[in-house]
Amino acid sequence: MIYLRLFFEFFKVGLFSIGGGLATIPFLTDLGSRTGWFTSGELANMIAISESTPGPMGVNMATYVGFHLRGIPGGVTATLGLICPSILVILIIAGFLKKFRESRGVDAVFYGIRPASTALIAAALAEVCSIALLNLNAFSGGGGMAALFQWKGILLAVIVFLCLQAGPLKKLHPIVFIAASAVAGAVFQF
Repeated sequence: MIYLRLFFEFFKVGLFSIGGGLATIPFLTDLGSRTGWFTSGELANMIAISESTPGPMGVNMATYVGFHLRGIPGGVTATLGLICPSILVILIIAGFLKKFRESRGVDAVFYGIRPASTALIAAALAEVCSIALLNLNAFSGGGGMAALFQWKGILLAVIVFLCLQAGPLKKLHPIVFIAASAVAGAVFQF
């Protein structure tokens, strides 16, 4: 029964998260709170791991959750659930696109999807920033404004931003920044 639920839950995520891996984050946040399969802290870890490993972020996250719950069969089930809607939609669109290639209606639909996709990615950005840069639990517990911010995370973000602005560092491969951030995270233990 858990495999069917894994497939169905990730099928819904895959069906509505238009815009790529970052667009899955709001849906995964909701999924974690509804099912209890993972916490917001585990979601932040999934995002970090998925960003630093090869492959699409949404697929990596689905595989991670499925594997965490039921091993390899769970990982495969969750991944298939996530990618099935895309495959079905692509097959349907490919069939219709040949017929309606020059249709204004089709162009209007694709144009209308853009704001929804942008909003989902903006929501994901806000969620990641609130997890990585803010400490809402400490603030709500009466810690004051100083406790609201995770200063190490903010300092790391500023340093990475400044490094990306420097001319010679702009040419470095992104894996260098990922590795340097991993070392900084291990040293400072965020």
